[in-house]
Amino acid sequence: MDFDLLAQDDSARRGRLTFERGTVETPAFMPVGTYGSVKSMTPEEVSATGAEIILGNTFHLMLRPGTEIISQHGDLHDFMQWQGPILTDSGGFQVFSLGELRKITEQGVLFRSPVNGSKVFLGPEESMAVQRALGSDIVMIFDECTPYPADEYTAEKSMNLSLRWAQRSKDAHGDNPSALFGIVQGGMYEHLRDSSLQGLTEIGFDGYAIGGLSVGEPKEDMLRILDHLSSRMPKNKPRYLMGVGRPEDLVEAVTRGMDMFDCVMPTRNARNGHLFVHHGVVKIRNSRYKKDKGPLDPM
Repeated sequence: MDFDLLAQDDSARRGRLTFERGTVETPAFMPVGTYGSVKSMTPEEVSATGAEIILGNTFHLMLRPGTEIISQHGDLHDFMQWQGPILTDSGGFQVFSLGELRKITEQGVLFRSPVNGSKVFLGPEESMAVQRALGSDIVMIFDECTPYPADEYTAEKSMNLSLRWAQRSKDAHGDNPSALFGIVQGGMYEHLRDSSLQGLTEIGFDGYAIGGLSVGEPKEDMLRILDHLSSRMPKNKPRYLMGVGRPEDLVEAVTRGMDMFDCVMPTRNARNGHLFVHHGVVKIRNSRYKKDKGPLDPM
């Protein structure tokens, strides 16, 4: 993967990611295909929206249908008939969201599968192996998503564990030609974010993501952390703000120098009749639209 910074206006950036499978103009939003499919959309429909890269979910794909089934088709691109680049998350956030169903140790996470209740272990090495099997163009390190709220001790302990896992992820990634991104953690504490970023840049990654935001914190806290990190993140590497997808939040993040985003919100909201348009949100199931023959978004 190559990243070219094409233009900059204050902190906002325009760039280009180049892969063997194609190019991605940034800022870029990545639709989420959790199980190898962007729900309710064909690959052709996803492409028609202007999306050039999509996100797959390592945690869910390893549980169902599993890498053995996917490998019988080739890789994840072949399985879902999407020939553009794919980023896969490491499974760390999904493990975090399991709550009492999981146990975190130095080695990794032991959890009960939400599919059939069986015990499953996932650590940095396992996550890298799954993402390699999926044929991901961008691989994310395995990390612990710091919970919110978290006191300073808890946030620091979690951040240091994620740094150790980051090194193990880099080692396990080995000769995989796919890009590998580090993930900055540290909760709502600026000095812990600095420590995380420093540790990750010392290890060295192809891009850097910001994790642990959009997990229930007030928006002012999210923007405070973004303001703090924006000038500190490597300028020659892509920056990925994980899990953020509200239109107004994307604008705020782009003005702070972020390049990549993902969120299930656009397709999830649309499936429930909440549609983002230029003037706000259309709740299409409201009775006022029953006989409306006008365009959805007249702009």
